[in-house]
Amino acid sequence: MTTKVFGHKSPDTDSTGSPIAWAWYMTEVLGQPARAALLGEPNTEAAFVLKHWALEKPEIISGVAEGEKVVIVDTNNPAELPEGINKADITAIIDHHKLVGGLETKGPIDITIRPLACTATIMYDLMGEAVAKAPRGIKGAMLSCILSDTLEFRSPTTTAHDKEVCAALAADLGVDMGALATAMFEAKSDVSAFSDAELLRMDSKEYTVDGKELRVSVLETTAPKLVLDRKASLMASMVDVAKEDGADQVLLFVVDILNEEATLLVPNDFVKKVAEASFGCTVTGDSVVLPGIMSRKKQIIPALKV
Repeated sequence: MTTKVFGHKSPDTDSTGSPIAWAWYMTEVLGQPARAALLGEPNTEAAFVLKHWALEKPEIISGVAEGEKVVIVDTNNPAELPEGINKADITAIIDHHKLVGGLETKGPIDITIRPLACTATIMYDLMGEAVAKAPRGIKGAMLSCILSDTLEFRSPTTTAHDKEVCAALAADLGVDMGALATAMFEAKSDVSAFSDAELLRMDSKEYTVDGKELRVSVLETTAPKLVLDRKASLMASMVDVAKEDGADQVLLFVVDILNEEATLLVPNDFVKKVAEASFGCTVTGDSVVLPGIMSRKKQIIPALKV
């Protein structure tokens, strides 16, 4: 039976590239047939990475069959996975996020969760000497995943090891990391073709904070004005998105990659209260700038209070 390898819903570069890399490793090195899959359309940066490294876009799936063998990467949160995931045969989890709980397996499995900035960094270590055998596209995908998740080493989640792996891959490929990262971020920043609802769900995760269901959305960009010019319509769309997704509130953080800050949209008194309680700021309008805030995983989620 072929194992499906996939990451979280609303796939970013790591949840697009890492399944491809691990499916290659399972198939070509371990001799275990596997194929990558996506839980939705990849974002614009991930789509650029696929084209840049001449990689075929994985099949988009909406669910998994009972007993189907799967490997989960870049998440361990059931809310970010297909409905019925616990009826599948989960054979491994490779992740770099906190352990959420709620997944059930048919028996003991391999679980690797490490405090690194990117799933691809963990995979590089797990593959060991086999990385040298990987095709150029696989190495390129792994490099791109790390550059994306670390925001080219600007994110506070970045570790020295993430940098070392990036440098090794870039040297092997003969790639200018800065030029590649710039091209990736430009692709990520082009959101003109997306509706407000699509933007709110593009890089979004669901969390329960003090009994409130929050959809915490992040848009990382080198051109924040393009997003903030749509502030009014984005805030209006939050009502329908929250209702459709069963959330109490959508929080949107627009991360300015170059200036290393985030702007939180503040559509109502509830979000104002959350912003002031969580980040110690004073909100006077419909948005607030949060200097130094770059990472949802390390800076936003741990700070959230309602």
